Amino acid sequence: MDKQRKYGTSPFKIAIIHGGPGAPGEVGPIAKELSDEFSILEPFQFSDSLNGQVKELASILSEQCELPVTLIGHSWGAMLSYITAARYPNLIKKIILIGCPPFGEKYAVAMMETRISRLSKEDSEEMRSLAGFLGRKSSMNKNELFARMGQIMAKADSFDPLTTNNGIIEYQFEIFERVWNEAKELRKGGELLSMGPKIECPVVAIHGDYDPHPADGVKIPLAKVLKDFRFILLEKCGHTPWLEKAAKDRFYAILRKELIN
Repeated sequence: MDKQRKYGTSPFKIAIIHGGPGAPGEVGPIAKELSDEFSILEPFQFSDSLNGQVKELASILSEQCELPVTLIGHSWGAMLSYITAARYPNLIKKIILIGCPPFGEKYAVAMMETRISRLSKEDSEEMRSLAGFLGRKSSMNKNELFARMGQIMAKADSFDPLTTNNGIIEYQFEIFERVWNEAKELRKGGELLSMGPKIECPVVAIHGDYDPHPADGVKIPLAKVLKDFRFILLEKCGHTPWLEKAAKDRFYAILRKELIN
């Protein structure tokens, strides 16, 4: 797999960051949609540690982009963009967070409860079974199991999706497990929010009202720690706005406006 995909020609002033961790390719459709107006870099993260992913992203931005750059991050990619902006403020011009995970433990609990409540009995049982297999050291084909879990989770995460094809090139469970466990510890200990005052650029959060990641878990904490923060809520929209029938057009309209301002 290449280290990145490029849409348009240099100079690249925008980079779009995938989620997961361990889900490269998912934000490719956004970059492709916007490529008629903007040159966009889509870097893939390969490090299996949180600090490694931050350094990896900072390095590729420095090598491939015209700085400072605007970051568009989805899900974990939103959180990674936030952390990178706190540690390397000179690299970042603006951050756009899409479907960002919550910044407090109480909101994270509510997220899982919401997801489970939206699944059928059969899907819930399969999720528990998959989680059990993924938790075993001896389990084989964990990337395939992780992919199946993602398919089920998408049912809980979507309001009215246009497609079930999320664009992910490769599911990387080992990266997901290691990096996300570290991220959860940062959230639990309050370190994530303590990074906020170090971010010097504007931050815009775009969030679906049906996203199981609670909107208040992003809006309330970040409003307290960021110097320049705006929150935009999309109606009839789940975790992936570009795949939602009712929200797609407004999502892209907002995104285009934010990228030229």
